[in-house]
Amino acid sequence: MDINIVKNSPGEGKIKVLFVCLGNICRSPLAEAIFNKKVQEKGLTQFFEADSAGTGDYHIGSGPDKRTLQNAEKNAVKISHSARQIATPDLSRFDYVLAMDAENMEKINALAEADAQIEGKIFLMRDFEPGAHPGFTASEEQPFTNRNSLSESSDDPRTPDRDVPDPYYGGEDGFQEVFNILDRTVENFLKYVVQERKLA
Repeated sequence: MDINIVKNSPGEGKIKVLFVCLGNICRSPLAEAIFNKKVQEKGLTQFFEADSAGTGDYHIGSGPDKRTLQNAEKNAVKISHSARQIATPDLSRFDYVLAMDAENMEKINALAEADAQIEGKIFLMRDFEPGAHPGFTASEEQPFTNRNSLSESSDDPRTPDRDVPDPYYGGEDGFQEVFNILDRTVENFLKYVVQERKLA
């Protein structure tokens, strides 16, 4: 997808994006790396800053799972990240927070509960599947998720539960499936932000 870019004025702050999974060693660091690659390829590096984190504290300080690294290398994506746990200040610092699944979304919303200013910046990663509606993830139980529709078309039938599956206990095929999901949803997320922020 080609995007024509209008450059930011000097001094404008970068748009900050945080990808979140459970342990921050499989899905979210891969999403961050894919995002960074796409941003670089599209000439958007001056606009964005990306990071990833986990809702759990199981792997703090560790590098990505070796199978994630192998899959990233196979798909020509470079990863450089040490696992960390998401904290409440992250939700104020980042402009977009993307959870890999509903369970992690719930944990993020629990962190966000005391701050109404966070409303509208938390998404499920698969809200950005082709034809999906990111606004449909908001509810009384998930009050801080985004409410703005990405598309007028119906939900993609491939994603009834909206989760990026956790490949940790599976094999190589599971990691490639996750890569394929993230590759297309990160592409659509980036397109969404470029349009929303009028970068093109």
